[in-house]
Amino acid sequence: MPDLDTGHLFLTTLAPIKPGAPVDDLQTSHVQLARIALAKLPTAHQSPATNDTKYNSPFARNQRNHLARMFVLEDVVYNGRNTQNPILAKIEGNDQAKPQPVDRLNAPYLVFCADIDAITQDGDPLPTNLTPEAQQDVRKSYARKLWDTMEEELTEIYSNCYGFETVKTADQFADYLDRCHVETTMPFHDYYLELPKFHNLPFKTLLYGVLAPLVVGLLTLVLWLIGVSEVPLLGWSTLATWIIAIGLGLLFAYGAIRFALWNGRKPLPPGKYDDLPSVLKALYVQQKMSDLYVDNQGASDQDLYDAFGKFIEEHKPYDRKSMTQMPGVISSESPKNVTP
Repeated sequence: MPDLDTGHLFLTTLAPIKPGAPVDDLQTSHVQLARIALAKLPTAHQSPATNDTKYNSPFARNQRNHLARMFVLEDVVYNGRNTQNPILAKIEGNDQAKPQPVDRLNAPYLVFCADIDAITQDGDPLPTNLTPEAQQDVRKSYARKLWDTMEEELTEIYSNCYGFETVKTADQFADYLDRCHVETTMPFHDYYLELPKFHNLPFKTLLYGVLAPLVVGLLTLVLWLIGVSEVPLLGWSTLATWIIAIGLGLLFAYGAIRFALWNGRKPLPPGKYDDLPSVLKALYVQQKMSDLYVDNQGASDQDLYDAFGKFIEEHKPYDRKSMTQMPGVISSESPKNVTP
């Protein structure tokens, strides 16, 4: 299913950027202003080089973003001519010296991609499947969350886009972003600890179901062509049996194709710990557990037992809401990066 997989929504939106420049700054185009606004966004504390910077990414202000990316797409990339065998081109009268049509965008676009938990309320379990209407509810809930946590940054960026002039509230931003929505079938991550049971096709069953009536049809056609008017032992008309069998074979083939397409569209189920709070908690526990290992090398059985008990009491491994790593940081080493 487009957009939804593993309990996450893979959001893609394209907002067309206005041409020209604003009346109060005729020296700078809207495209350049959008780029400047994006360049001013602080990055997450995602590496040793950015770990001690003053500001964190505004996308780290909520616990639904696994990944987020915004950029200006000024035009599509030209991949060159569609190649063709020169002999066939000559036969078809295709002059390869003439330029082919080139795809162009009608305007620069602000592209926003995000990988988010497919939920409408923080703390909800990840869904296995969602109707298109439910997916829209998730997108709008997420957009309202973004507006509540980074309205100032969003306004500076999207004020350069068509249609944003009337956006003043979280609900209006949710409607605006939904109008810019583009379906995607490209997941951005995979947290599976154990691979799920994939939607494998029952290939042999489908193949036999299609071939069986086709083989019967072929045999009865041969009998009819050699002058046998009835199927031996059954007494059916070979001509009628041939027509019916071939028709059933084609019908089963169509059904098999439809089933394969439907099976491929089904989203994979979410993993056991795929939601962002669980991921952040796992990162936190992993680091603290490593410290426990190092600090207790060579400890006696009783000391190790006591240390592990203190670890459980202090770090609360089963509580995703406290003693966990904050979003947008690379390490839980500093207390400022920990949600108490």
